Amino acid sequence: MPLRAPALDPKSVEPRTHSGYPEPFRSRVLPREKRPLGDALGLTKVGVNLTTLMPGRESSMRHRHSHEEEFVYVLEGELVLRTDGGEQVLVAGHCAGFPSGSGDAHQFVNRGTVPAVYLEVGTRDPADSVVYPDVDLLWNPPERPHRYTRRDGTPY
Repeated sequence: MPLRAPALDPKSVEPRTHSGYPEPFRSRVLPREKRPLGDALGLTKVGVNLTTLMPGRESSMRHRHSHEEEFVYVLEGELVLRTDGGEQVLVAGHCAGFPSGSGDAHQFVNRGTVPAVYLEVGTRDPADSVVYPDVDLLWNPPERPHRYTRRDGTPY
């Protein structure tokens, strides 16, 4: 029996297989799949992605948000969580949370041999900006003419 709203089968949601990152950062995260479950369910205040990260890939560049909060729950595989405090391994059943404005930059890396699957949940704050402390990259709020810029403000 097919599911009806407000329920859905995550496999029915078309995965996003691209990245908005400019090079040289895009190739560090792809290939990966993000199924935007929150969008498919009509959620506007919170984003939910079912993400599959391939071996040897990074979830993102290590980053910190100005306004958004994030939560990640590992469903399958193994991820290395990299924060300002160092690295730790998360396996299925483990989770991590990043409060708004905490200043703790974070990233997940799949150093295993199988894909890792996890849920990403985050608030959608239009004032959010993102700092990537390890690379020359910033993400600016929508009112700026260029979303991704270098630290000196020049666009990619």
